[in-house]
Amino acid sequence: MLILLLMALLLTKHFIIDFLWQPEYEWRNKGTFGHPGGIIHALKHAFFSFVILMAFDSPDYNPVLLISLALAEYVIHYFTDYGKMNINRIKNWAPNKNAQFWYLVGLDQYIHGMTYVGMAAAMAHWRFGW
Repeated sequence: MLILLLMALLLTKHFIIDFLWQPEYEWRNKGTFGHPGGIIHALKHAFFSFVILMAFDSPDYNPVLLISLALAEYVIHYFTDYGKMNINRIKNWAPNKNAQFWYLVGLDQYIHGMTYVGMAAAMAHWRFGW
């Protein structure tokens, strides 16, 4: 049951940061490698995931695991968004003219969701030996 709660919190965090708390500065610049906008966006995800994961850590506390998971999310999130933005730009796909634009948005969100499945699986293994 705790793992389902963890997934719910990670997905809620994702919705908030990706859709409600992503200013234009971030989404407009995620396709430029190394731009602070994309870095800030991915860091927000990693930081708040770290906070959520801390609440689910065991009494033995494993900072290496939590930092590793947050770092993995940062890298995956950054490069997934960077790739999505650049594929859309190169292909000239736009929300109002190409179904492929939306397929890529769906793939982007799927990758982020599967990242959380992996994070939850790592936490389940650490906490419960699953």
